[in-house]
Amino acid sequence: MARNRNTNTKQQTKNTQPPALIAYHVAERGEKSFWTRIGAAWDHEDGKGLTVQLDLVPVSAGRIVLREPTGETAQADGAGA
Repeated sequence: MARNRNTNTKQQTKNTQPPALIAYHVAERGEKSFWTRIGAAWDHEDGKGLTVQLDLVPVSAGRIVLREPTGETAQADGAGA
């Protein structure tokens, strides 16, 4: 039972902490780039890594870019994540 309680606490922390980085898929079409938010990343407690949660996985060519959240990102998402 204690194991489940720890998992719930970590999940609650992740839900209340704003993400450290936002994940975007960037597709290049000609001279234009199209950015689509696809997820977010949170720092590990020990500061030695990140947990990345992708809401969708791109299937087309392109790249995944991780960027720090901006004020605009936070407003678009409501309270943060």
